[in-house]
Amino acid sequence: MENQEQKRKDNNKIYFLIAVIVALLGTSIYLFLQKSKTEQQIVTITDERTALQTELDKLETDLEQANNANTKTTEELNNKDEQLRTKITELKKALANGSLTKSQLTKSRNELQVLRNLITQYTTDIEALQQQNAILTVERDSLKTTVNTVSKQAQDLSRKNDSLNTRVKTGAALKGVGVSIATLKIKSSGKEVDVDKASTAKKLKISFSIPANPLAEKGMHDVYVRLLDTAGNLITGENGNFTSNGEELQYTYKTSIDYTGDAKNYTIDWVNKAAFASGNYTVLLYADNSELGKGTFSLR
Repeated sequence: MENQEQKRKDNNKIYFLIAVIVALLGTSIYLFLQKSKTEQQIVTITDERTALQTELDKLETDLEQANNANTKTTEELNNKDEQLRTKITELKKALANGSLTKSQLTKSRNELQVLRNLITQYTTDIEALQQQNAILTVERDSLKTTVNTVSKQAQDLSRKNDSLNTRVKTGAALKGVGVSIATLKIKSSGKEVDVDKASTAKKLKISFSIPANPLAEKGMHDVYVRLLDTAGNLITGENGNFTSNGEELQYTYKTSIDYTGDAKNYTIDWVNKAAFASGNYTVLLYADNSELGKGTFSLR
């Protein structure tokens, strides 16, 4: 009996040890599976973080390429660009600290998709703006060419107009023909006698004709007389100046004639306060900013 009791006790010990071993084995298997699951989750999270980091780098590169197009963007696009860069920076910082949970990674993945769509739209907007700029550049160049052409035509027309105005002014200026000069002596009775001696000559009678000129202005016209002595020097009289063809000249005598538009003969008298010398003299007449006529006379 004692042997049977001892044998039963020994069997109970064996069963207990087997139960303990089975329990320990089950616990080990459970811990191993839990460890494998945790390691798998860590690997999965790490892989997702790496994929997100790669995608962020690519999106940042795409954004840089869109901005390297040297396109003058609008204020709206500039604001959008700033927002995209801020969002990329936030996601990069979140990935860098390594504290993202699986749910946070899922949220980041969704935000990344939104960000990808925004950058795609931003790139499309940049390309559309580039096309608009290209069209505007062509239109600007075309307009510039047109403006240059019109400007050149205007300059040509202005030159032609100036030339025409010059010709009109030249054509409208009075022109004298048949200029003749008589030298006279004035007697004490006031009677005038033709002479050719320098010692007796005192007065000049300058005669000329002006043909009809429909372009000439009707009315009073100033006439300037320049008398050049035998040496070609101007004989001064009234010491006045006038302009002819842009040149300022001094005159000997100034008077006016009434032009009616018809052919007419005119006479200008001038008395020399000094004495004449023997030799050849020249008389130049000016009116309307140009030479009216020219004549000569001689005294012995």
